[in-house]
Amino acid sequence: KRTPRPEVTVSKALSLLALPGDGGVATRKIAILVAAGVEGESITSIMDALDEAGATVRLLGSRLGTVTGEAGETFEVDATLENSPSVLFDALVLPDGTEAVESLARDGRTLEFLKDQYRHCKTILALGAASMLVEQAGISPRLPTGADDPGLIMAASPEALDPQIFIAAVAQHRHLARDSDPPLV
Repeated sequence: KRTPRPEVTVSKALSLLALPGDGGVATRKIAILVAAGVEGESITSIMDALDEAGATVRLLGSRLGTVTGEAGETFEVDATLENSPSVLFDALVLPDGTEAVESLARDGRTLEFLKDQYRHCKTILALGAASMLVEQAGISPRLPTGADDPGLIMAASPEALDPQIFIAAVAQHRHLARDSDPPLV
C-alpha cells in the first residue's frame, strides 16, 4: 500500500521573486572571461562601474595566472572555468579583444559556461569581437516571441555601452522570458 504524498505548499520566504531586494546589484557575483589579448578598457570600465554599484567581480580564464591585454596591461585571473561553474555567478561579461575571443573560443568550457548562463536566464554582456562567442553558442539576440532579449546586451565597443544598462539588467536577477523546456540552446 502506497503512502500518500504530502501536499507541497509555496513558501514566500524561499522565493527569489517574493523578496526582490532593493533592485540593485550589491553582492551579485559577476564573471568576466579573460585571455591574453583582451581589450583592457572593456574590462576596466565595466569593473569600475560594477565595483561602485557593490557587485563582486571575478576574472575567469582557462588557467590561473596573469593575462596580458592588447595594450600591455596585465590582469590577474581569479579562478578558472574548470573550478568555477557558471551557476556560481549572477551575470557574465565577455570583453572585446580578437585574440582573447579566439583563445576563449578554442576552450570548450567557454561555450558551456556561456550556454549555462543563458539557460539559467542570467544577464550576458558581449562587447565587440565577443559577439562571435554568442553566435558560436547558438544564442539568438531575440526571444522566441521575436522581441529583443533584454538580458543579452551586445555592444560594438566599451564606449558604445552605458554600464548602467548592464547593471539594470543584472538587477532584474533573471530574464525568465527566455526560459524554455527543452532549452533553446
